Amino acid sequence: MSYMVGYGPRYPLRIHHRASSLPSVSAHPARIGCKAGAAYYASPAPNPNLLVGAVVGGPSNSTDAFPDARAVFQQSEPTTYINAPLLGLLAYFSQHPDPAQH
Repeated sequence: MSYMVGYGPRYPLRIHHRASSLPSVSAHPARIGCKAGAAYYASPAPNPNLLVGAVVGGPSNSTDAFPDARAVFQQSEPTTYINAPLLGLLAYFSQHPDPAQH
């Protein structure tokens, strides 16, 4: 399983991210308040908006178990301290495609 949303044949579908787990404005033009958002948070349905490229926390133990549930935010939240270093590496490799030259 990939822990990057949208990468590979199997990846997290229920990440802990408000904009990803709520319907888009075009699908639901009315305001969704904090308490009304709880129904989407608790839903077992996949997020309606894929946050493609976001990396989540991943498994938490040696069994490599990943619940793919919004409530388990420690494993399903795409945080800046996970995504920023990866983005930095990808940016570096984008500018230096041939490591043998450096």
